[in-house]
Amino acid sequence: MFQNIPGTFDVLPAGTEGASMPASPAWQHIEDVVRKVMRRYGFEEIRTPALEPTALVARGIGQATDIVQKEMFTFEQGDAGYVLRPEVTAPVMRAYLQHHLGQRGGVQKLFYVGPCFRAEKPQKGRFRQFHQFGSETIGAADARADAETVALMADVYREFGLRQTRLRLNSLGSPPDRKRYRQALTDYFAPYENELSETSRRRLRQNPLRLLDTKIEHEQRLLEDAPRLLDFVDDGSRAHYDEVKGWLDHLEIPFEEDPLLVRGLDYYTRTAFELESGALGAQSALAGGGRYDLLAEALGADEPVPAVGFAAGIERLFLALEAAGYDFPPDPAADVFLAAIGEEAERFVFEKARALRRAGLSAETDLMGRSLKAQMREANRSGAPHAVIIGGNELEAGRASVKHMATGEQTEVAFDGLTAFLLEQRAGGQPAEAEAAQDT
Repeated sequence: MFQNIPGTFDVLPAGTEGASMPASPAWQHIEDVVRKVMRRYGFEEIRTPALEPTALVARGIGQATDIVQKEMFTFEQGDAGYVLRPEVTAPVMRAYLQHHLGQRGGVQKLFYVGPCFRAEKPQKGRFRQFHQFGSETIGAADARADAETVALMADVYREFGLRQTRLRLNSLGSPPDRKRYRQALTDYFAPYENELSETSRRRLRQNPLRLLDTKIEHEQRLLEDAPRLLDFVDDGSRAHYDEVKGWLDHLEIPFEEDPLLVRGLDYYTRTAFELESGALGAQSALAGGGRYDLLAEALGADEPVPAVGFAAGIERLFLALEAAGYDFPPDPAADVFLAAIGEEAERFVFEKARALRRAGLSAETDLMGRSLKAQMREANRSGAPHAVIIGGNELEAGRASVKHMATGEQTEVAFDGLTAFLLEQRAGGQPAEAEAAQDT
């Protein structure tokens, strides 16, 4: 029997025993909340392929990053190389450039929800196929775009009631700033190279900024006296950073300046930020992002395109919600279960169920030709508040027997009034017209 690949998982229907991940209604709830908050900020959804050219991701993220060097699922087909996307920012920028979205006018405010892939060792909250949501604001160089991105990110988590978070903030400056800083960092760590782990020695040679992410205790102690990136930032980047902090203060969004905060992708410039939750332990990051004004040029644009965004993992959000004791909405139940007695009633019920569904009701029926007793057990399992029972007597009288499942009370309702009756019951006993007015 085949099994899912390690580092991947199945999202199963509600009530499935032995599921390793939350059921599909919980995922739908997460996505609904994300989309709701994104719409409040005026963001539009974009969906890019899971399959992209390898060169796009390598050029956008950076050849020296861990992702490109050892964490991508790549393959070749003919003369072309392909990758399962490890992140979504580079694909979104590719789509922006390819489809000339800038010609729509104004700032392009885009968001996404979807799967990503990384060939790393599976562990708690980290998978080979995982799911991200995030935003990309393209075309705005103003510091307010950075602050709005942080506010949007924070408000998604506030919508879930997660307020015990920590926002870290730093400036990465410009590429020339980082070049000078990388040299200073290399010079500082050179005398300690033999004390570094194999991974850190490799990072020292290839991408020294990644040393700032070390979780090894004695390496963290070495960082206490290491040069600070902010000391190498040019006046323009520092002024931008100060503006971002000012706007966050204006929005009363608390933050901590962290001179050791860097992002693992080469396309970031100036603002960098990360949101953490202490409930997640050592791997505390919930979401992170920053400004990436030079990504468009790296992907072939003739000139820079200012942009800023964030990305967040859904699986890590689930861990934070579990730690917070979050109450997900109850699993959706059918509005009505239709039970049939006899072949003629089965044909009527089969047709009536479709009519109810077309009227906007969720209706379930028996598809196995079972006894009335078995059908009523199924009606109870479905969670439907009402069961409609139709047999020969009901067909002859033109009236259905409607059972209220919680109380056992039964009401006779004419066939031609059944839809309106069930709509009224779903609206709490109000007339169907009143429900429609409330929806409007």
